Amino acid sequence: MSTYTIYLVEDEIDLSLLMKAYMEKEGWSVRVFSDGNSAVEAIDQPPHLWVLDIMLPDIDGYEILRRIKEKSDTPVIFASARDEDLDRVKGLELGSDDYLSKPFLPKELVIRAKKLLQRIYEGTNGKFQTRWINHYRIQPIERKVYYEDREIDLTSKEFEVVLYLTEHVNELKTRTEILEGVWGNDYVGSERAVDDVIRRIRKKMPRLNLETLYGGGYRVEHP
Repeated sequence: MSTYTIYLVEDEIDLSLLMKAYMEKEGWSVRVFSDGNSAVEAIDQPPHLWVLDIMLPDIDGYEILRRIKEKSDTPVIFASARDEDLDRVKGLELGSDDYLSKPFLPKELVIRAKKLLQRIYEGTNGKFQTRWINHYRIQPIERKVYYEDREIDLTSKEFEVVLYLTEHVNELKTRTEILEGVWGNDYVGSERAVDDVIRRIRKKMPRLNLETLYGGGYRVEHP
């Protein structure tokens, strides 16, 4: 079971609580926004998936979707009780990844969300997808890491260790495993090389939650 963070934007309180409960049963972390302004404030700390209602008391879902896609490629499921065809087309034009017409069963939302998350984050190229860990944006293909909009200056080896540990988030990795995964099986140096790189990463990325387990190794913790 994968731990994903979902942002749910829905102003109907009873419906949002029901949807949240169903998604949390999947082991996902769900944050609920009951209005558009509070959702917009969270765009710079993107989740793995947005579930976005069109009809909101302040900013409509179209504007929120537009702002989300200006910042990132985070997937979005659009939901609407209005003109289905019109909303579906407009949502797709703005970059939504899926569409649900209200009323819908919460289980249908879970199924749609699960398929979308698996396709984007767990597919053949899932390890190359941009990931967000503890407010850091890690872009494997570009080999860059950002905190908010600021690029973190990492050496090649520092980046590779960050990438390796965040591919195995919440998993303990021994120094030997990190050496094999990053330096390769033919590396003949000391395990202290891992400690030196970890020390530099901690200095440059203090919010990564990079933990040391005495006598064991290292892991990146992410809720």
